[in-house]
Amino acid sequence: MELSGKQWSSVEVDKTTADVLATDAGIPSAIATILISRGVLSKDDVDPFLNPRLSNLSDPFLLHDMRPAVERIWAGIEAKEKMLVYGDYDVDGVTATTLMVSVLRQMGADIKWFIPNRLTDGYGLQPDPINRCIEMHQPNLIITVDCGTGSVEAVEAAIKAGVDVVVTDHHEPSDSIAPACAVVNPKLGSNPESYDLAGVAVAFKVCHALLKAGREKGVECVQHIDIRNWMDILAIGIIADIVPMTGENRTLARYGLFLINSGKASVGVKALMEVAGINDTVGTYHVGFLIGPRLNAGGRMGKADVAAELLLTEDAVKAAELAIRLDSANKERKRIENGVRSDAEADIDLYFNKDECFGVVTGQKDWHPGTIGIVASRLCSRYARPAVVISFDDDGMGKGSCRSIQNMDIIDVLGECSDYLESFGGHKMAAGLVIKESSFEQFKEHFNKICRARLKDMDLRAKQNVDVWMGLGQIDKDFFSWLQKLEPFGPGNTLPVIGTRNVRILGKPRVVGNNHLKMTITCGNSQFDTIGFGLGNRKIPDGPMDMLFNLQENTYRGRTTLQLNIKDFAASIAT
Repeated sequence: MELSGKQWSSVEVDKTTADVLATDAGIPSAIATILISRGVLSKDDVDPFLNPRLSNLSDPFLLHDMRPAVERIWAGIEAKEKMLVYGDYDVDGVTATTLMVSVLRQMGADIKWFIPNRLTDGYGLQPDPINRCIEMHQPNLIITVDCGTGSVEAVEAAIKAGVDVVVTDHHEPSDSIAPACAVVNPKLGSNPESYDLAGVAVAFKVCHALLKAGREKGVECVQHIDIRNWMDILAIGIIADIVPMTGENRTLARYGLFLINSGKASVGVKALMEVAGINDTVGTYHVGFLIGPRLNAGGRMGKADVAAELLLTEDAVKAAELAIRLDSANKERKRIENGVRSDAEADIDLYFNKDECFGVVTGQKDWHPGTIGIVASRLCSRYARPAVVISFDDDGMGKGSCRSIQNMDIIDVLGECSDYLESFGGHKMAAGLVIKESSFEQFKEHFNKICRARLKDMDLRAKQNVDVWMGLGQIDKDFFSWLQKLEPFGPGNTLPVIGTRNVRILGKPRVVGNNHLKMTITCGNSQFDTIGFGLGNRKIPDGPMDMLFNLQENTYRGRTTLQLNIKDFAASIAT
């Protein structure tokens, strides 16, 4: 039985401040506490947070290089030039491609699209696929989405072929910026409202700016284009890319979810909902765990074109066929991923010692490169250590995915291991690398050494923030309805974690499904059913417990009740 859980960290909010906000705004004190932790400090801030409006979006022309980008694209439309949208194979890139192509077609553009193959073309904007695009489609202008800011070599290849490039992207810029006609990237500008936009949201801003410019020019067709019609796709890209769910990302995602739940989603999105078995109100969970993975499966399995075709089609029959293909690809992805994960865990368990191993590295020939990132995340969670998973090819070259834990910059660690790597790049929490098989053991040893030096004296249990503590009797359907007003959830506005103390178990706990813990808890006159996913091995304390949970609705045989989704529990400190 597992005993230890997570490190609990209560979000610090002044109670008097929360009580004042609750009274002034007419909201429950617990909701006021959560809002304050998210930067909502006064009554005037409450309504804009609970009811964000599209009318409050910032001017798209505030984005870096937006004016030259719009001028070049409109010049191409008016001259009837051939254009090509170059996307990326993840959900953000696919939705951005779909949005840009759809809007430009409505404007009368002669537009084609291209999404690289993860398995053969690599990540981002690369010279070889750019040259292949030019040879296939003979474009005068290439518009990138979700990629290209630092792709100097690829853009130079296009320029050499006589093709202009407009980059639209949201990734962190490197030292060198691509020499494109324009590079629209919020991270190159100074507008805080747009800094964290997803790639698809940047594409939306470009489309918005094109429409504004078109109306100023008196172009007839743009008078009838309503960009809000594509916001279901926009919401899916934003949510699936796990960007901060704050500011304009949150406003756009909220409207897109509203569109879906109003029955106005595109035929492609409806087809995905059908194969995913979604029948209730769509929220961030459904996008992040049911819709997004199916769209992502195409890219992971080397078939990202299928996802784009699905979102572009207006034929319901074709959409159903494409959705089934993506669903099958997702099942295949899961099967392969489970195999890779099982092999990786077996390898690590042969040498893992929690007092000696502070960074886990595993690698094998022919592991599917489309699954190693997910497996690295799983290993990181299981071992509470930074994890690297590498797939080697027949030539002895390996591609690796790295995932880190809180307070550990994986890029810094890889920098100290650079003598053993061919290349690496990424972000603090996630990165990729290229390594020769001959350097694997040295890298593995050195990676652990660096991680050990940084982590040896730290408590490596996962941290769990607690947004608010409440008595079990304070939790009811009215409170749940207030929680729903905080959606959509994501980084920066996470699904609130609620803590309650001194609860007891009613009856006997049981393990159901794939190691899930089910039990009924009670305190005073209140009782709730609970579910703890993956917690079947946890030892349950004798006597009263303190518990952390998300509050959710559960529908069974037509009856809907509130249920506690357990995040962690421990013996009560207040008996």
